Amino acid sequence: MSERIFSFPNPVNEVSARLVAGGVVLMALSTIVFDVPWLSLVIAYGFIARAAAGPRFSPLGLFVTKVLTPALPFKEKLVPGPPKRFAQAVGVVFSVSAAILAVGLGLTSAGYVVLGVLAVFATLESVFGVCVGCIVFGLLMRFGVIPEEVCERCSNIGLAVGPSGGTA
Repeated sequence: MSERIFSFPNPVNEVSARLVAGGVVLMALSTIVFDVPWLSLVIAYGFIARAAAGPRFSPLGLFVTKVLTPALPFKEKLVPGPPKRFAQAVGVVFSVSAAILAVGLGLTSAGYVVLGVLAVFATLESVFGVCVGCIVFGLLMRFGVIPEEVCERCSNIGLAVGPSGGTA
């Protein structure tokens, strides 16, 4: 049962992934510009929830997949799920680090720098369709760190940057 609850969608609709990334950009920039460090906790929760179970427990993920994406005129574009899950896990590292720095240790400037880096990566995904986490995932597969069985469809993906989540 827990296996099913904590499953990640495969494939993933890239339209939804890019919209979620846009939401992350808005939240991260709002946190920094309006100096609201506790919002980094909300961002961190979202990444943890999405890495663990896709959009299932993420308010932003649910809003995007159930409300926003269906209301928009964009055609669904399916991409492999494992690289997107890896990218969410990278987001966990950055967002949790930012939250610990800003809220846990009171080092808001340091937390905002980390959050700013996260916002840059999320902007690349949202605006340009370049998923840096997906590119790193592909490199890790190429070097044998991630076994091909994790994403058989990914094993034939080159490293050229393209609109399909960072690799083509």
